[in-house]
Amino acid sequence: MKGDEQSTAIRITAGDALPPLEIPITRTLIVAGAIASRDYQDVHHDAELAHQKGSPDIFMNILTTNGLVGRYITDHFGPTAVLRKVAIRLGAPNYPGDTMVLTGRVEEVDGDTATVRVVGANGIGKHVTGTVTVTVPGAGAGAGAAAGVPAGAAADASSAGAVRVASAAAGNVSSQGPA
Repeated sequence: MKGDEQSTAIRITAGDALPPLEIPITRTLIVAGAIASRDYQDVHHDAELAHQKGSPDIFMNILTTNGLVGRYITDHFGPTAVLRKVAIRLGAPNYPGDTMVLTGRVEEVDGDTATVRVVGANGIGKHVTGTVTVTVPGAGAGAGAAAGVPAGAAADASSAGAVRVASAAAGNVSSQGPA
């Protein structure tokens, strides 16, 4: 951090709601996320084969969703946040042309570690549900942490950012549920 920049304290308190993050679901996001996570199943990139397998279109894979959930948490808690555990389950598919809205609520805080319940809903239902355990060094229940980003600050969703996070998340966190 530059000497002239001022850090903003993040207070982590059980019951706090994270601001929603809207993510437009595009073909590019779906295909790029599948490629970045080395998931070459045809249902994630070939609409005709997806139709033959009973799907109305291609759909997002779990590793891309995992990356988007991780990004949602780290965008909120700042660059010092460390994901300790991501446990998610998929529900309604994310198809091109829809929007997924991620929301979260801090369930519990233990020192500088918080457990956040996350839900990602789209036009047909809940796409993802789960919990994320995140550590923010120096933070705690009601205590501040120098994170450099105001609580709730989140960048706009983009394919490049989602793919970068999906790729990183694929090796660093775990998922539960169908692929």
